[in-house]
Amino acid sequence: MTTPTYSFAGRTVNRLGYGAMQLAGPGVFGPPRDRAEALAVLRAARDAGVNHIDTSDFYGPHVTNQLIREALHPYPSDLLIVTKVGAVRGPNAEWLPAFSPQALATAVHDNLKNLGTDVLDVVNLRVMFDIHEPAEGSIEAPLTALAELQQQGLIRHIGLSNVTPTQYAQGTAIVPIAGVQNQYNLAHRSDDAFIDQLAAEGVAYVPFFPLGGFSPLQSHALTQVATELGASPMQVALAWLLRRSPNILLIPGTSSSAHLAENLAASRLDIPAAAMEILDAIDGPAMR
Repeated sequence: MTTPTYSFAGRTVNRLGYGAMQLAGPGVFGPPRDRAEALAVLRAARDAGVNHIDTSDFYGPHVTNQLIREALHPYPSDLLIVTKVGAVRGPNAEWLPAFSPQALATAVHDNLKNLGTDVLDVVNLRVMFDIHEPAEGSIEAPLTALAELQQQGLIRHIGLSNVTPTQYAQGTAIVPIAGVQNQYNLAHRSDDAFIDQLAAEGVAYVPFFPLGGFSPLQSHALTQVATELGASPMQVALAWLLRRSPNILLIPGTSSSAHLAENLAASRLDIPAAAMEILDAIDGPAMR
């Protein structure tokens, strides 16, 4: 891989990583459709130089962490595994908030057990005041509970997911924040100022849903640029994110080895200035 690197949680990681969410079954619930292929994807990511994997024990639940352990344990010394807590899955696969100190402690111990490790590299607190987007509300109590687990030696670094700048500021007053994980892409740029703030502070920003929320007109513009560059829309969207800010770390997910290789190739995609102008305009009024 020729992906540039960034310092995240005390490690130097390639900015193009891998998200394990899609390894679980439909709706991120239950076992994978093809277990052998899921294991092959993880090993192919490792072999390609990916050293940042994003997961959670509520994917499945437990499924993705158990797959990661089977495929990669004992873990390479340079591999950074980032997990999330703050939610559980209901009996109908619904996503339910789980913010209490006991729920967070249980989640941390479940992650430790299923990943097969004594300490978690990074644990993101997934804030669930609104499942779909950041919503204001105090995160002092759950973050303090996570900080106590960190003091017990179970967690090395703490991050935040689905948060507002106000919540990030509240969080930094409680514990150092290693990174922020929010929705952000070509068509969803409400975090522009937040990303720039975090970049100035040297804090990683990990966007999810790199192709989520596009209008038909925006999708047409992206597809047109991709066609002209001889690339896929996903590759162009990922390459644009890599150029957007040096603190952006990508975790595209897939359950296919072929799709994994396609995603990783985005790090080598050169986007000319004229194409960048078209892409930068996707979030503008004319494209909505």
